[in-house]
Amino acid sequence: MRSRQYERDVLAPGSRRPRPGQRPIPQVEASPGLVVEDGEGRFCGAVVAHEKDAVTLEDSRGNRRAFPLPGRFLLEGQQVTLVRPGRATAERPRGPVKTASGSIAAPAARAKVARASRIYVEGRHDAELVEKVWGDDLRDVGVVVEYLEGVDDLPAIVTDFQPGPHRRLGVLVDHLVAGSKESRIAAAAGRDRSVLIAGHPFVDIWAAVKPARLGLTRWPDIPPGEPWKEGVLRRIGWPASTPRDVSTAWRRILGAVTSFADLEPELLGRVEELIDFVTAAEGE
Repeated sequence: MRSRQYERDVLAPGSRRPRPGQRPIPQVEASPGLVVEDGEGRFCGAVVAHEKDAVTLEDSRGNRRAFPLPGRFLLEGQQVTLVRPGRATAERPRGPVKTASGSIAAPAARAKVARASRIYVEGRHDAELVEKVWGDDLRDVGVVVEYLEGVDDLPAIVTDFQPGPHRRLGVLVDHLVAGSKESRIAAAAGRDRSVLIAGHPFVDIWAAVKPARLGLTRWPDIPPGEPWKEGVLRRIGWPASTPRDVSTAWRRILGAVTSFADLEPELLGRVEELIDFVTAAEGE
């Protein structure tokens, strides 16, 4: 998208004459993953693409909007001029920062006592991904995330948890689609009003990471009966012979994630839904 499609940007450099003694607006490069708000504070998103004279932002719901470059934005609560990479002439300003989930980071405070409510995810990789993107937010509200090593025993696990109005349980399930084994287990385990089971459509949490972050156009299709992770690794040309190969691949995938903008919207919405649910318990 080219800037000729826009009217003249009233917030762009040169549109306003600086007042005597006014501090110059810092320039910041439009680096991938950088989270900013437009100059009027109406759209917040991470940089996902840029051209010579335009930058594209994507918000936590997957909505995208293009803005002209250079242009005026809000970064960490302060005005900056966003420019294409290689053109910045000043450092980022200091001030409030945003977490990897796109939320305003809370001021530093003492560690909080964990809530009785919990969020369960299927496996270690799920837990590590949730921690990387939402860890700061979860610590701020005192929510602990635990992993289950699968959901086959979920009904019994829910019973043992003893959910109630002040002890809510949120569960994130992989491949929660109509007719799947996971959907049947979730239906049996989620009858209690203090339990919310939310799922994404991906066979594995790996596929919730946007493939472009790893230089892929798409995640490969793996036929039923073939181990999904190993099948993916073989098809994209990564080592897949041992558990260590799988672990190394996950480290590489997790390392490509820096913010919510690196994840598919289908996962973002479900995690946010679970956080809202477990922090809304009566009396808390």
